[in-house]
Amino acid sequence: MAKLLYSATMSLDGFIAGPDHDMTWMTRLPDTGPHEVADSIWKQVGSLLVGHNTYYGNDPNEGTDAEGAFGGVWSGPQFVLTRTPPTSPVEGYTFLTDLAEAATAAADAAGDSYVAVLGAGIAADLLAAGLLDEILVFIAPVLLGAGTPLFRHPDGTEIALEEISSTTGPSPTIWLRVRK
Repeated sequence: MAKLLYSATMSLDGFIAGPDHDMTWMTRLPDTGPHEVADSIWKQVGSLLVGHNTYYGNDPNEGTDAEGAFGGVWSGPQFVLTRTPPTSPVEGYTFLTDLAEAATAAADAAGDSYVAVLGAGIAADLLAAGLLDEILVFIAPVLLGAGTPLFRHPDGTEIALEEISSTTGPSPTIWLRVRK
Protein backbone atom coordinates (compact mmCIF):
# COMPACT_ATOMS: atom_id res chain seq x y z
CA MET A 1 0.00 0.00 0.00
CA ALA A 2 1.33 3.43 -0.91
CA LYS A 3 2.47 5.89 1.73
CA LEU A 4 2.17 9.65 1.37
CA LEU A 5 5.64 11.20 1.77
CA TYR A 6 6.18 14.95 1.98
CA SER A 7 9.70 15.53 0.72
CA ALA A 8 11.26 18.99 0.58
CA THR A 9 14.55 20.82 0.63
CA MET A 10 14.49 23.43 3.38
CA SER A 11 16.78 26.32 4.24
CA LEU A 12 18.31 26.21 7.70
CA ASP A 13 15.81 28.88 8.80
CA GLY A 14 12.84 26.71 7.74
CA PHE A 15 11.80 27.89 4.27
CA ILE A 16 11.21 25.68 1.21
CA ALA A 17 10.68 28.62 -1.16
CA GLY A 18 11.75 32.23 -1.07
CA PRO A 19 9.41 35.24 -1.24
CA ASP A 20 6.70 34.92 -3.93
CA HIS A 21 7.29 31.12 -4.07
CA ASP A 22 10.71 31.67 -5.65
CA MET A 23 12.64 28.41 -6.05
CA THR A 24 15.70 29.73 -7.88
CA TRP A 25 17.71 29.75 -4.63
CA MET A 26 18.11 26.01 -5.11
CA THR A 27 20.18 26.55 -8.27
CA ARG A 28 22.70 28.58 -6.27
CA LEU A 29 23.42 25.90 -3.66
CA PRO A 30 26.92 24.45 -3.59
CA ASP A 31 27.32 20.91 -4.93
CA THR A 32 27.88 18.83 -1.81
CA GLY A 33 28.58 15.65 -3.79
CA PRO A 34 26.70 12.38 -3.82
CA HIS A 35 23.84 12.15 -1.34
CA GLU A 36 22.51 8.61 -0.97
CA VAL A 37 18.97 9.57 0.09
CA ALA A 38 18.48 12.47 -2.33
CA ASP A 39 20.00 10.59 -5.25
CA SER A 40 17.74 7.54 -4.83
CA ILE A 41 14.39 8.68 -3.40
CA TRP A 42 12.86 9.18 -6.85
CA LYS A 43 13.22 5.43 -7.52
CA GLN A 44 10.74 4.77 -4.68
CA VAL A 45 8.07 7.16 -5.99
CA GLY A 46 5.05 5.86 -7.91
CA SER A 47 3.07 9.09 -8.24
CA LEU A 48 3.09 12.76 -7.30
CA LEU A 49 0.46 14.67 -5.36
CA VAL A 50 1.08 18.35 -6.02
CA GLY A 51 -0.47 21.45 -4.56
CA HIS A 52 -1.80 24.37 -6.59
CA ASN A 53 1.10 26.74 -5.83
CA THR A 54 3.70 24.11 -6.67
CA TYR A 55 2.05 23.18 -9.96
CA TYR A 56 1.70 26.81 -11.06
CA GLY A 57 4.99 27.88 -9.44
CA ASN A 58 8.44 28.09 -10.91
CA ASP A 59 10.75 25.14 -11.53
CA PRO A 60 14.30 26.29 -10.76
CA ASN A 61 15.51 23.98 -13.54
CA GLU A 62 13.03 25.17 -16.18
CA GLY A 63 14.50 24.97 -19.67
CA THR A 64 17.28 22.56 -18.67
CA ASP A 65 17.69 18.78 -18.72
CA ALA A 66 16.94 18.83 -14.98
CA GLU A 67 13.44 20.33 -15.42
CA GLY A 68 10.65 18.46 -13.64
CA ALA A 69 10.26 16.36 -10.54
CA PHE A 70 13.43 15.12 -8.87
CA GLY A 71 15.70 16.98 -11.25
CA GLY A 72 13.96 15.63 -14.33
CA VAL A 73 14.76 11.96 -13.69
CA TRP A 74 11.26 10.93 -12.53
CA SER A 75 8.19 10.43 -14.69
CA GLY A 76 4.79 9.00 -13.88
CA PRO A 77 1.24 9.92 -12.88
CA GLN A 78 0.79 13.36 -11.36
CA PHE A 79 -2.22 14.58 -9.41
CA VAL A 80 -2.82 18.26 -8.68
CA LEU A 81 -5.09 19.46 -5.89
CA THR A 82 -6.59 22.81 -6.84
CA ARG A 83 -9.84 24.73 -6.45
CA THR A 84 -9.46 25.96 -10.03
CA PRO A 85 -8.59 23.12 -12.43
CA PRO A 86 -7.76 24.09 -16.02
CA THR A 87 -10.66 24.02 -18.45
CA SER A 88 -8.73 21.85 -20.91
CA PRO A 89 -6.95 18.58 -20.09
CA VAL A 90 -3.19 18.75 -19.46
CA GLU A 91 -1.31 15.65 -20.59
CA GLY A 92 0.17 13.67 -17.69
CA TYR A 93 -1.84 15.46 -15.00
CA THR A 94 -5.09 14.72 -13.20
CA PHE A 95 -6.68 17.71 -11.47
CA LEU A 96 -8.84 17.15 -8.40
CA THR A 97 -10.62 19.49 -6.01
CA ASP A 98 -11.12 17.20 -2.99
CA LEU A 99 -8.17 16.41 -0.68
CA ALA A 100 -9.21 12.86 0.29
CA GLU A 101 -10.10 12.01 -3.31
CA ALA A 102 -6.74 13.32 -4.54
CA ALA A 103 -4.83 11.35 -1.88
CA THR A 104 -6.71 8.16 -2.73
CA ALA A 105 -6.21 8.57 -6.50
CA ALA A 106 -2.48 9.24 -6.07
CA ALA A 107 -2.10 6.28 -3.69
CA ASP A 108 -3.93 3.96 -6.08
CA ALA A 109 -1.65 5.07 -8.92
CA ALA A 110 1.50 4.60 -6.78
CA GLY A 111 0.73 0.99 -5.90
CA ASP A 112 3.31 -0.15 -3.33
CA SER A 113 5.56 2.87 -3.94
CA TYR A 114 5.50 6.31 -2.34
CA VAL A 115 3.22 9.17 -3.26
CA ALA A 116 5.57 12.15 -3.24
CA VAL A 117 3.72 15.15 -1.84
CA LEU A 118 5.05 18.40 -3.27
CA GLY A 119 3.96 21.70 -1.72
CA ALA A 120 3.76 23.07 1.81
CA GLY A 121 0.06 23.88 1.65
CA ILE A 122 -1.08 20.45 0.54
CA ALA A 123 1.32 18.78 2.99
CA ALA A 124 -0.16 20.78 5.88
CA ASP A 125 -3.70 19.92 4.75
CA LEU A 126 -2.84 16.21 4.50
CA LEU A 127 -1.20 16.32 7.93
CA ALA A 128 -4.25 18.01 9.48
CA ALA A 129 -6.53 15.41 7.85
CA GLY A 130 -4.45 12.52 9.21
CA LEU A 131 -3.47 11.40 5.70
CA LEU A 132 0.26 12.17 5.65
CA ASP A 133 2.49 9.21 6.57
CA GLU A 134 6.08 10.44 6.40
CA ILE A 135 8.18 13.60 6.09
CA LEU A 136 11.63 13.74 4.51
CA VAL A 137 13.54 17.01 4.88
CA PHE A 138 16.83 17.89 3.20
CA ILE A 139 18.46 20.79 5.02
CA ALA A 140 20.24 23.17 2.66
CA PRO A 141 23.24 25.24 3.78
CA VAL A 142 21.53 28.60 3.24
CA LEU A 143 19.40 31.13 5.16
CA LEU A 144 16.54 32.59 3.11
CA GLY A 145 15.11 34.92 5.76
CA ALA A 146 11.56 34.80 4.36
CA GLY A 147 9.30 32.78 2.11
CA THR A 148 7.20 29.63 2.35
CA PRO A 149 7.85 27.67 5.56
CA LEU A 150 8.14 23.89 5.57
CA PHE A 151 4.79 23.77 7.41
CA ARG A 152 2.15 26.28 8.35
CA HIS A 153 0.35 24.98 11.37
CA PRO A 154 -1.90 27.83 12.47
CA ASP A 155 -4.14 25.91 14.86
CA GLY A 156 -1.19 24.99 17.06
CA THR A 157 -2.14 21.32 17.41
CA GLU A 158 0.85 19.21 18.36
CA ILE A 159 1.72 16.44 15.89
CA ALA A 160 3.91 13.62 17.20
CA LEU A 161 6.67 12.40 14.88
CA GLU A 162 9.24 9.63 15.18
CA GLU A 163 12.57 9.43 13.42
CA ILE A 164 12.99 6.82 10.71
CA SER A 165 16.53 7.88 9.79
CA SER A 166 18.85 10.85 9.55
CA THR A 167 22.14 11.73 7.93
CA THR A 168 24.83 14.26 8.71
CA GLY A 169 27.15 16.19 6.45
CA PRO A 170 26.97 19.33 4.33
CA SER A 171 23.28 18.63 3.51
CA PRO A 172 21.80 16.69 6.43
CA THR A 173 18.46 14.92 6.17
CA ILE A 174 15.84 13.79 8.61
CA TRP A 175 13.17 11.24 7.73
CA LEU A 176 10.20 11.11 10.06
CA ARG A 177 7.05 9.04 10.47
CA VAL A 178 3.81 10.75 11.51
CA ARG A 179 2.43 9.04 14.60
CA LYS A 180 -1.24 8.27 14.16
